[in-house]
Amino acid sequence: MKKYIVIIIIFILLAFLSRSFFAPEGAHRWQFRSIDTMKYSRDLSREKLHNASFDKEIEKQISAIAKTGATHVAIATPYDEEFIPIMRRWVLMARKYHLKVWFRGNMSGWEEWFGYPQVDRSTHTAQTEQFILNNKDLFQDGDIFTSCPECENGPKVNWGDEKEVEAYRAFLITEYGVTKKAFGKIHKNVKANYYSMNGDVARIVMDRETTRALDGVVTIDHYVSSPEQLAADIKILAERSGGKVVLGEFGAPIPDINGPMSPKEQSAWLEKALGELSKVDQLEGVNYWVNKGGSTALWDENGKARPGVKVLTEAFN
Repeated sequence: MKKYIVIIIIFILLAFLSRSFFAPEGAHRWQFRSIDTMKYSRDLSREKLHNASFDKEIEKQISAIAKTGATHVAIATPYDEEFIPIMRRWVLMARKYHLKVWFRGNMSGWEEWFGYPQVDRSTHTAQTEQFILNNKDLFQDGDIFTSCPECENGPKVNWGDEKEVEAYRAFLITEYGVTKKAFGKIHKNVKANYYSMNGDVARIVMDRETTRALDGVVTIDHYVSSPEQLAADIKILAERSGGKVVLGEFGAPIPDINGPMSPKEQSAWLEKALGELSKVDQLEGVNYWVNKGGSTALWDENGKARPGVKVLTEAFN
């Protein structure tokens, strides 16, 4: 009997040691691990604004994300007054499941969402400041706030014109200063310097001076064909900018980039990507796009977990 007990103990120890040895250690260095809900928290925000039964769907999604070991959930509801009620429903559910929030919405006028007329840069900055000051109860210490995700999708910029690029840099720096000061006024410790942008835009905009002005962080929404390329691009950008890098969005498959993938193939791609990312010392945190509703979804439309959920959960934990 004692012999069998010893064998069992040895087996358990070996399993534990092998798991520790092969675990992606870089994941434990990441300051946050997030999953995005954009397809529901933004795209359906007007449609479900007054639909109380939608809370069941919100809870189903938030609880599933919490079980992965994520530290944050990314909520993309617009910041306009019209959408505050449904944003509160998402945020309250996140708090119920002990998640911090990465606010990844925007003022609707920036990209003319939901028929809002386009706003200019100074108006956007003023509206964003007012949103923070008027809704201090939405925020908790440890949250993340992006005032303008993929800001390049708003008023057009000629990226070949250095004067326009400089003006764009100045806008980001000014807006960051205003939002940072606003969070100081409401006494909330919220990171506000994760201005996610396309990788190609980041290579143009995020020089060392701009990166320093944004407190040393470059945030990219980045989709590539191979996990190796994803990790390599982050290293190159970190070297050029002199800062840490945050993955504001990543995932697969994007049909035009990765082609079609079965759930099993998606899982294998994600496992490889997380392994590569865990080796990148310059990576500060990740946000997987998207939980449900897109080609990269981790859960199907009925809420059934695909194999990638297990892979992400193992890395996050």
